[in-house]
Amino acid sequence: MRAYSGDRPERLPVWFMRQAGRSLPEYRAARVGTAMLEACLDPELASEITLQPVRRHGVDAAIFFSDIVVPLRLAGVDVEIKPGVGPVMGSPVRTADDVARLRELTLSDEALAPVSAGVALTVAGLGGTPLIGFAGAPFTLAAYLVEGGPSRDHLAARTLMHADPETWRALTGWAADVTGAFLRAQVLAGASAAQLFDSWAGALSLPDYVQHVAPASARALGHVADLDVRTVHFGTGTGELLAAMRDVGADVVGVDYRIPLDEAIRRLGGRTPVQGNIDPALLAAPWPVLEAHVRDVVARGASAPGHVVNLGHGVPPDTDPEVLTRLVGLVHSL
Repeated sequence: MRAYSGDRPERLPVWFMRQAGRSLPEYRAARVGTAMLEACLDPELASEITLQPVRRHGVDAAIFFSDIVVPLRLAGVDVEIKPGVGPVMGSPVRTADDVARLRELTLSDEALAPVSAGVALTVAGLGGTPLIGFAGAPFTLAAYLVEGGPSRDHLAARTLMHADPETWRALTGWAADVTGAFLRAQVLAGASAAQLFDSWAGALSLPDYVQHVAPASARALGHVADLDVRTVHFGTGTGELLAAMRDVGADVVGVDYRIPLDEAIRRLGGRTPVQGNIDPALLAAPWPVLEAHVRDVVARGASAPGHVVNLGHGVPPDTDPEVLTRLVGLVHSL
């Protein structure tokens, strides 16, 4: 939390995106017979999965086990996570009428109760280690809704953005309020920080992001603006968007592995705490290769006011957990 605030604590902090997941045998055991969205909405199970990597690796933060489409499900959207595919909608949202029907759905406190309960259980079990809340950014949610599922280039979403900007604004505004309420519930239940994931923002040009996406991202983060919480904004392939992603209201910018961390810090004006950006591919490389890479990332991060070491994306499912534990020890030694 000190690093997120622009401080340099005596120990360099580290955690990993997707640290609670398929790389852990205890996670796979806990998930047997339970679908992804059901696991996310089982308070005891979600809490246990969130705590697992903290126990195993000794990381400096937990991130609440969830998925970006959970608030869509809680609001009443027909969505499933299909193994090996990802989130799939019952039907895509592509017209003004589709969006009008969608906007009739709201996210109530009652619907959010399993999330709040899971966060409270987790905070109680962390013993002071901070919990980071989790939510998807409006563009990524809107892209899933318009495309109907995962997409390589998000053409349908980007077409709607330009062909019918009024409908696009209505869609992303609704997504911002739903995901913002989801994030707020986690903070009110005890999360110490909040991370907004814009998984697909790298598909956008800077002008498109600023005009068509940034207002909705600012609206989402606005749901926690009155709370004493640090916010982190992360996207993949977003090297050209870093300053714009900060300027929507984020305290910290997550940096993916495609851009050197010192260059990202320079683009942010040297005044923004950063998080990242170890290349996940190197987790499977020989230890000397990974160690040299981590030392380089830490050295490049020294020019930021605060640095939380992380991956430049999520932990790959086939990662050896022992490598992550060893990596935490290395970062703490630096």
